[in-house]
Amino acid sequence: MKLFLSGDEAIARGAYEYGATFAAAYPGTPSTEVVENLIPYKEIYAEWSTNEKVALEVGLGASLAGARVIVAMKHVGVNVAADPLFTAAYTGVNGGLILVSADDPSMHSSQNEQDNRNVAPFAKIPMLEPSDSQEAKDLVGVGFKISEEMDTPVLMRITTRIAHGKGLVECGQRQEVPLREYKKQSAKYCMVPAFARPRREAVEERTARLKEFSETFPYNRIEWGPKDVGIITSGISYQYAKEVFGASVSYLKLTLTWPLPEKLIREFASQVKKVYVIEELDPYLETQIKALGIDVIGKDVIPNMFELSAEILRERILGEEPAKDNALDVAIPPRPPVLCAGCPHRPVFYTLKKMKVPVMGDIGCYGLGVMPPLEAVDTTVCMGASIGMAHGFQKANAWVGQDKKAVGVLGDSTFFHSGMTGLADMVFNKGAGVVVVLDNRTTAMTGHQPHPGTGITAKGEVSEPIQIEDVARSMGITDVAVVDSYDLAAVENAIRHALDFNGPSVVICKRACALLKGLPKMPPLTIDQDKCTKCHTCLRTGCPALVHHPDKSVTIDPNACTGCTVCAQVCRFDAIGKVGGEVRG
Repeated sequence: MKLFLSGDEAIARGAYEYGATFAAAYPGTPSTEVVENLIPYKEIYAEWSTNEKVALEVGLGASLAGARVIVAMKHVGVNVAADPLFTAAYTGVNGGLILVSADDPSMHSSQNEQDNRNVAPFAKIPMLEPSDSQEAKDLVGVGFKISEEMDTPVLMRITTRIAHGKGLVECGQRQEVPLREYKKQSAKYCMVPAFARPRREAVEERTARLKEFSETFPYNRIEWGPKDVGIITSGISYQYAKEVFGASVSYLKLTLTWPLPEKLIREFASQVKKVYVIEELDPYLETQIKALGIDVIGKDVIPNMFELSAEILRERILGEEPAKDNALDVAIPPRPPVLCAGCPHRPVFYTLKKMKVPVMGDIGCYGLGVMPPLEAVDTTVCMGASIGMAHGFQKANAWVGQDKKAVGVLGDSTFFHSGMTGLADMVFNKGAGVVVVLDNRTTAMTGHQPHPGTGITAKGEVSEPIQIEDVARSMGITDVAVVDSYDLAAVENAIRHALDFNGPSVVICKRACALLKGLPKMPPLTIDQDKCTKCHTCLRTGCPALVHHPDKSVTIDPNACTGCTVCAQVCRFDAIGKVGGEVRG
């Protein structure tokens, strides 16, 4: 059976076919679809964990129980999971465990462009890099075997093009793999110093075995062609190289990219006149190959930033001018990213901009609060950073006698991911920062996955929803407010009170994401052109349902409007009402 699958879908299929019974993840583009495609399988337990660290920890527990396990996350999620990951390299596994790291070159949906190939030698765990969807599926089975036979977690590193690019995949039937027997081995799994030291030696012994294994690993292969030029490459870069050079050169395609097959690399390099290392982002392969004393050409001609492409290789190596055949004769108007029509985050950011208060932002849809015309967000660093940064901002000012606060803004899923620890720190250290939680009842940016506050699991089971206000109060915060995000006056009053309060404050702005299924529909609004003065105050909300015409008039697109009434609330002339005539301002 052949299926047309993305890399993420193929990894999920591989987990199914090769006997996985456990999967965990925190959603993050471009990794989200791995576990999304595992959820429908009744043979596999799958969960959305509160964050990537927890996902790997529950995965380790399942591996210890003898299950084959997939844990998936985007590249920055591996940073969050690094603590258990680096120690898991010492403890090893029981059931096979694969950690999927989905990197995002060119930062299509990420705050940085780190190359997670560097994680493998740092953590001392083997790394697999598929170059298409078929390999993505097949290497799951290979990875489980390596994990179990070598007693190690396995890193599978993919990129956005592998994760989301599609190809034909030959699929098979599921192999039922029973749980491996659990045996109590405290000296193996309890990493107190006395036990960790011999396990450190075991890691080096395993690395030596992996090096020998890499030399005969069938997915590390030489493809001989003319030997004037040889190309060493891996992952998606292999596809770009094949597209450009075809059968005119020889290739060393590496798939197990840590540890590298030194003998195979030397054999290949010795038989070609010139060697290029073609890889995306860091000179990961190039640095290690040069350390072997092999002269190669790499980042001196190939960029170390952003995605590679066949066009870049043609320009940088062959000296060809970039093709212009695909240029359009018409000018396409820019389409900057915006919050959706009816997004409950918009009124909060509109209010914060008007208040001219420093806003420490976070990772999620609300990152768009930095864009015009809202322009409310001052910082975006990482998941949960908003609370800690708001606390540090307030404390630094207070230490020198200045009464100046910042507002930390984050979403409900992010609050559970890594916001609670920052909030505890603020309370413990007697901070007086303001935390605004934008509770839209879902993990919106990655596709509406549930979280601990939604009361439903990944498998659709009803669970006990955790109330953010209860968490805040249980931490000792006495100033807690819950308001409707669409109520501009209530939002402003709550935030002003929090800024004036002498102590830590939490304001929860609650309203479901406008795109959630099953929400009651509100009638769209319309603008009475006889009352409209063309002051354009409504446009400052940034709602894409508002249409600005060349004659400076503004209308509302009824197909986009959700009836949230935010524009009506900012209109000073009662010109905006719902279809049918009732004014909603």
